[in-house]
Amino acid sequence: MSAVLIIGASSAIGRSLAQYYLQHERVVIWLSRSPPDFSHDRLIVIPAPDLTGCDDWAVYNNFFEDVIDQLKQQQVNTIFNCIGWLHQEHLKPEKSLAQSSVALLHRTFLVNVEIPIFYLRGLWSYITRTENIKYLQLSAKVGSTNDNQLGGWYSYRSSKAALNQWVRTASIELKRSNKSAAVVTLHPGTTDSSLSKPFQRNLAAGQLQEPSQTAQRIAVVALHVTPEHSGLLMNWDGSVLPF
Repeated sequence: MSAVLIIGASSAIGRSLAQYYLQHERVVIWLSRSPPDFSHDRLIVIPAPDLTGCDDWAVYNNFFEDVIDQLKQQQVNTIFNCIGWLHQEHLKPEKSLAQSSVALLHRTFLVNVEIPIFYLRGLWSYITRTENIKYLQLSAKVGSTNDNQLGGWYSYRSSKAALNQWVRTASIELKRSNKSAAVVTLHPGTTDSSLSKPFQRNLAAGQLQEPSQTAQRIAVVALHVTPEHSGLLMNWDGSVLPF
């Protein structure tokens, strides 16, 4: 069977996706700055570069050539990008405009927009030339401007909206070169992880999912993604969310 590439595989969802596909007898390529805390004979590990302070993506051309060679060897037809960021000790989502800061804005857009774009651009030659390839970029429902009824979280909302729009624009270009491919953004739902931990208190019953549950749900979405979905913001249940 074809293999799966998981970018940001050390995240809670990424790790669970890796385990899900290994359990289903798929080869998994783990791409992350952090190595896996388990081993498997069908698990291939690729160390990710540190992009902090990077101002020239061209220096990583050799890195992507090596990654793409591995994708070709393993016949990867499904790619998940699980990279995302919401908070750390002194940088938290804004409850008001007055809480906005340069540091928060820069960090949020670096991890939620620039780094995902880095990988999409770097893998573009493989995506445009591989039949039936599926690229699923994890995003967030709060990036939908139509969904914004509560306000707040300025930087995070805006970064996810930008990411959704970037992938949608890339999907239009992709149709010109590979009509069998699909690139989508995907809201995985609220998952029990370090990202969501400070914000779980007021969740409705049943809204919080274990990472293994999220992995299973979005793997099913990936299975049913078609070229007609390309450019859409999809929900964890396979439905389409508004931009």
